[in-house]
Amino acid sequence: QVQLVESGGGLVQPGGSLRLSCAASGSIFSIYTMGWYRQAPGKQRELVAAITSGGTTNYADSVKGRFTISRDNAKSTMYLQMNSLKAEDTAVYYCKRYGSGSYYSREYWGLGTQVTVSS
Repeated sequence: QVQLVESGGGLVQPGGSLRLSCAASGSIFSIYTMGWYRQAPGKQRELVAAITSGGTTNYADSVKGRFTISRDNAKSTMYLQMNSLKAEDTAVYYCKRYGSGSYYSREYWGLGTQVTVSS
């Protein structure tokens, strides 16, 4: 019943910006660590950024200083503000809910949203 729906992807020129959103439903959003991953064609899916329930963040080196992850627990929504976009950022971006750490918990993924950075 947990659903994660990404939005905000699209085509942007190098140096431009996009803000991705991940709307969550079917769970108590505020207690989970959330993350953004991306996967380019022919490449591994990689962590972009993550944010804990308490707001602690971490970023991949490739996006540090350019991307900002945030969350609004009242709206059960996570965001990824992407600035100074590069062609190398082109990928499908996925929203992830991490497991709680309990035996019965599991991870959930959204279906992804395409980000294309091209002139």
